[in-house]
Order: sequence, then structure tokens, then C-alpha cells
Amino acid sequence: MITVQETDNLINVAVFGEFTLADYKEFEEHVLYKPRSDGQVNVLFDWRDMLSYTVDVAWEDIKFIRQHGNEFHRIAVVTENQWQAWGAWVSNLFVDADIRVFSDYADAKAWALA
Repeated sequence: MITVQETDNLINVAVFGEFTLADYKEFEEHVLYKPRSDGQVNVLFDWRDMLSYTVDVAWEDIKFIRQHGNEFHRIAVVTENQWQAWGAWVSNLFVDADIRVFSDYADAKAWALA
């Protein structure tokens, strides 16, 4: 399950439990249809309460990033899980955005909004 909150230049996504394909599709809709003046969007992923994700989410993420990787400016990931942090680092190879991993939510949000 996810919750999504949007502000002027930030999409804030919190994941609870299992991250499913339906959740990822909801995230995609927010990215694709968010009005933005500069053509790019900042994203804050809060993965502190994510327990797992389905294989189809990983595949969808690869496809989405390859198609839309240039639409991101900053991506902040909040997690203390080393595998999730590693996954964010790998995503950085395919995205033009600046991706950073944080353990503190407030620090991540401040950086994503800058």
C-alpha cells in the first residue's frame, strides 16, 4: 500500500507493507500527470515501513526509468535497509536525477525540496 502527497515541486510516496504493481502504477500516474514548469519533478520515497516488493514492481521500475528517467530532478529515499539503499544506488545508473539515501525523514525532505 502507498500514500502519495503532492506539493508544488515534490511527490512524497510512503510505502507500507508490500509494494505491489498496482501501487507502482499509482506512483507512475502522479509522475506522468503532475504539472511542472521546468519539466522535472522531485520525489521523496519513504521506505521505512516497506516490508517487500513484488517481482513485477522491479520489472516495471526498470521499464519506467528507461522511458522517463530524465523527468526527475532529485530523488530522496528514506530507509535503513541496506538492500533498499543498494537498489536506489543501482537506479542512479539509469536516471539523470540526483538520488540520495537518508535515514532521517526530515533531512530527506529538506534536501528534496531544495
